Amino acid sequence: MKKYFSISAAAKKTNVTSETLRHYDRIGLLKPSKKDERTNYRYYSEEDIIRLNTICSLQKMDLPLKAIKEVLEYDDLNKVIDFLTEAEKKADEKIADLQYSKQKIQAAKADYKSKLQYQTPAEDVTVKYFTKRVIMLSDNLKSPALDNLWNYLKHFYDKIDPEEKQSFLFEDLAGVYTENGISRLFALCIRYGNADGLKILPEGYYLCSSCNEENRIKKIDEVLQTVKTDYHTEPEFIVQQIIISGILQWHYQIQVYLHR
Repeated sequence: MKKYFSISAAAKKTNVTSETLRHYDRIGLLKPSKKDERTNYRYYSEEDIIRLNTICSLQKMDLPLKAIKEVLEYDDLNKVIDFLTEAEKKADEKIADLQYSKQKIQAAKADYKSKLQYQTPAEDVTVKYFTKRVIMLSDNLKSPALDNLWNYLKHFYDKIDPEEKQSFLFEDLAGVYTENGISRLFALCIRYGNADGLKILPEGYYLCSSCNEENRIKKIDEVLQTVKTDYHTEPEFIVQQIIISGILQWHYQIQVYLHR
C-alpha cells in the first residue's frame, strides 16, 4: 500500500512550513499526489517528498522557483547533466566564499582574543609600574579612527626602510603619545632597529586612569592636576593606550610618568 503524509507531516519531514507547501501547490511546483475533495486536505507521497527535498536543495543554490520548476520538467538527460554541472560549479563558488568568510572570522576572532589581554578592570586612578618601552610615532596620524585602526600596524611597517623591516616587530597595540601639545599615534615595538620616529618611554611608575572618548579631555586634565598636586612633578609627555572593547568600540588608559 502506498504511504502518504499529511501536509504537516510532509512539512516537518522536509523542514519547511505548511504554508510553503500550499504556495508550491498554487504555483504548480509541487502538487500533492492526493487531495481529499471533501476536506481539501493535501496528502503527499514518498515520491513527493523526494521532489520536495530536491526543490529545497536547488533553492540553497539561490535558484528562483520558476527556474527550479523548469529544471524539474526536463525530459532530456543532456539538459539535466548540463544543469547539474553548472549547479556544481555554483556550489563550489559558494563553498569557496564561505571558506573565505570563515577565515576572515577566525582571523578577527584571534585578533580580538589578543586584544583581550590588555583589558583591565576599570579603576578611577591607580599607579602602575612599566618596564622601558620603545614606541614608533606616526608621521601624520594624530587620533584613532575606524579607518586607521582597521589595519593599524601596516601604517608603521610601511614607514620602515625595506632593508630594516626584518629588524622590527610590533605589539598588537595602539596608542596616542602627546608631548609639547603635539599628539601622534604610536605602535609599541617588540623588536626594533634603525628608523625615524622611535621614542623611549622610561621605566618606572605611571599614574593611570581609564576613560572613554567623551570624557577623555576632562580625565586627562584631572590626571595632570593630580600629578602636579600630589606628586609635585611636571609631566613631559602623556600616553593614551587604546583599549579595544568591541568591534567598533574602544576606550583609553591614560598613563602619566611619575618617577623611576
